[in-house]
Amino acid sequence: MELYIGQQALISIISHIFFTGVSFYALRAVMFDKWIAKHHVLQAQILYIFLSIVIGTAVSNFFLDISAWSRQLSYLF
Repeated sequence: MELYIGQQALISIISHIFFTGVSFYALRAVMFDKWIAKHHVLQAQILYIFLSIVIGTAVSNFFLDISAWSRQLSYLF
C-alpha cells in the first residue's frame, strides 16, 4: 500500500511539472506585450509564471482524475 502511495505521489509530481512546462511553452504564443503597462516587466513575468502554474495544474489534475477513474471502472462490473 505504501509503495502505491509513493508511486502515485511521484506520478503526480511529474505530471504537474510536465504540464506546467507545456503550458509555459504554449503561453509563449500569446502576445502579452499589448496588455502590459510600461515599466512593469517584472510583474508581467510573475503573472506569466502564475498563469502557467494554474493552467498546468488544472490540466494535470484532469489527466490524473481520468486515470484514477479509469482504474476504478473495474469495480463497476
